[in-house]
Amino acid sequence: MPLSPTPARALRAAASALALGLALAACGTSAEPAAAPSGSASDAPVDGGDLVLAIGNDPISLNPSGIGSGNDTLYVTRQLVDSLLWQDPADGSLEPWLATEWSSSADATEHTFTLRDDVTFSDGTPLTAESVKATFDDIVAAGAKSGAAPSFVGYVGTTVVDEHTVTVAFSAPNAAFPQATSTVALGVVGAATLAVPFDDRASGTGVVGSGPFVLDHYTKDTETVLTARTDYAWGPDARRGAGAPHLDSVTFQVAPEAGVRTGSLTSGQVDVIGGVQPTDIATLEQSGYPLVHRANPGITFGLTFNGASPIGSDPAVREAIALAVDPTEIRDTALVDGFAVATSVLASTTPGVADVSEHLVTDPEGAAEVLEDAGWDKGADGIYAKDGVRLTPTLVWITNFSPNQTAVELIQAELKAVGIEVTLWSGAVPDFQAKLRSGDFDLVWGNLSRADGDVLRTQYSTAATNFYRIDDPTLEGLLQEQLAVSDPAERDAVLAQAQERLVSEHWVLPVHELTTYLGLSPDLHGVELGADSRLDQLTTAWLAG
Repeated sequence: MPLSPTPARALRAAASALALGLALAACGTSAEPAAAPSGSASDAPVDGGDLVLAIGNDPISLNPSGIGSGNDTLYVTRQLVDSLLWQDPADGSLEPWLATEWSSSADATEHTFTLRDDVTFSDGTPLTAESVKATFDDIVAAGAKSGAAPSFVGYVGTTVVDEHTVTVAFSAPNAAFPQATSTVALGVVGAATLAVPFDDRASGTGVVGSGPFVLDHYTKDTETVLTARTDYAWGPDARRGAGAPHLDSVTFQVAPEAGVRTGSLTSGQVDVIGGVQPTDIATLEQSGYPLVHRANPGITFGLTFNGASPIGSDPAVREAIALAVDPTEIRDTALVDGFAVATSVLASTTPGVADVSEHLVTDPEGAAEVLEDAGWDKGADGIYAKDGVRLTPTLVWITNFSPNQTAVELIQAELKAVGIEVTLWSGAVPDFQAKLRSGDFDLVWGNLSRADGDVLRTQYSTAATNFYRIDDPTLEGLLQEQLAVSDPAERDAVLAQAQERLVSEHWVLPVHELTTYLGLSPDLHGVELGADSRLDQLTTAWLAG
């Protein structure tokens, strides 16, 4: 059933009904390099109003550097904290934000940032170089508890040069660090936050940022309510809407069922919904509800092998599975055209992406030939076996994106047709993470969003999380080399080699890109997606009527 309406929402619902015949706002349903804001450029923003946004999952943690539930967590925490740099979704370039300027040493082991001198946290305390140092030191001390930890490999420390200048040093080159400082996970927090034990910040207790909104209250599995800062005045100059929010408040309501979210939008009970399902895209568009969308940068949805399992360590089996799976069939069955078939491990919106589609070939007959040449024989039950062991890999996945089930079941059917019997395993996020840590799997279906090619290192390097245990010294060398190259063009060339290696050696089979879709009420304007294809700060958003 739809979410419970508020009186103000009911009044706007009537106005929305009159607007259903209007043309859609700037965004359509085709994938674009950057997300256009909702609303026309000629619209004059209206101050005031209480925005209600329906999300699919409880944030789990409101601690910006903690580990939450993914996109829905970041939608909330992005409103609470600012970052040193801002990444432009149009071209992936880094722009000033809390830092007015920055520089890196020639070997990318040191990065210096000069801060604005007019920024305050929500408790009134000023942003200083010590704030940045304390935030980064806190992340490193938290270790695996922090989602930002992979960005600090080799961290030596942060030095306070003066009140508004810091230098962050690493024991080895870290060319990806400036981009990392644009993410929510490295958002700077005040001393009041750091005084609260890391584990106790999940509920928002003591979370004090310099962002345009502050936490009013958080009710687990129900809602998170934020109120606007009227004194906010330091958004990125390169992004329109650098000043205080037009909105008075934002409520993130948890609605796990996609149908409930869509029904709540079309009945006027919420203003925007996240996680619009592919089956609802055309319906919303045809009914006059604007869609804001952008392909997610980072690692595309696909299959990754466990290099330490008997199946994942067998090059012939990896190649056969890659040949047997048809990415286009999966996209066409589980999704719609707004979700592109992958041409690389990295999505098209990722800086450093390289087209390696020449290595992505579907050939079921070729898959059978590869297996038989490697000594696998098809049994009476139609399943290949070798040395008395049947070819029955375990594929693990989670339901964080509803088309996932259709995708993995189709993969299961495609492989069964060749003679490979896949067992599917799924569980809650904590159980899934435990499964990865244990190594009790052969294949993983999933993706990982980040607007920098270094996501390949954090995902696949044996020196990082090492979930996939890939034993490939050539690949490992490329993943570490790209981190040491400060010249963007040279770094992209190394990243291209890493992408080709992952696909040509069949460690990863890219299938499709993830595209973020938000559905909006016709009277909501100025909602934007950032370079990470997640909800940007809502300083530009406003409600008509």
